[in-house]
Amino acid sequence: MYNDVIFSGFGGQGVLFTGQLLAYAAMDAGLHVTWIPSYGPEMRGGTAHCTVVVSDSPIGSPLVRRPRNVVAFNNPSFEKYLPQLAPDGTLVYNSSLITPSSARTDIQLVAVPANDLAAELGEARLLNMVLLGALLARAPILPLATLERALATHTAERHRALLAPNLQALRRAYEYAGGC
Repeated sequence: MYNDVIFSGFGGQGVLFTGQLLAYAAMDAGLHVTWIPSYGPEMRGGTAHCTVVVSDSPIGSPLVRRPRNVVAFNNPSFEKYLPQLAPDGTLVYNSSLITPSSARTDIQLVAVPANDLAAELGEARLLNMVLLGALLARAPILPLATLERALATHTAERHRALLAPNLQALRRAYEYAGGC
């Protein structure tokens, strides 16, 4: 088993934490994993992306040129990674901010109104968990329960108040995107 994901958006949207959580969940499950974060010097409002590779065998290189999965938090990320996505890949995108302009028929586009779903749940900061839940429903990299355990295990004490809403956001988006 081998999966790679690029998470990309603006700084402050929880992009790096989303990738880090997936990496922790894979490690907790005994898998091989790499996580490479990247962000602009502006931090909030600047660009942020990370690459996560999950495998059941050693990973030869953490670099990903043709990702199998992309999660686009904003339009610049959608436009940047759409042409790089491998054929038969999955692109989960925040349809609250992105209107797709793709003629590609060889990929799976998954529209998720992440800002809207997060607002329905009462917390705008949940949009990253919404997008992660949708990804897991369409590209089953790990079981949802594995991510839920990792979230509970690796959430810092200062963020514990958001644990229940984050779990709710993961589940809500997983169901929204067709997960069972």
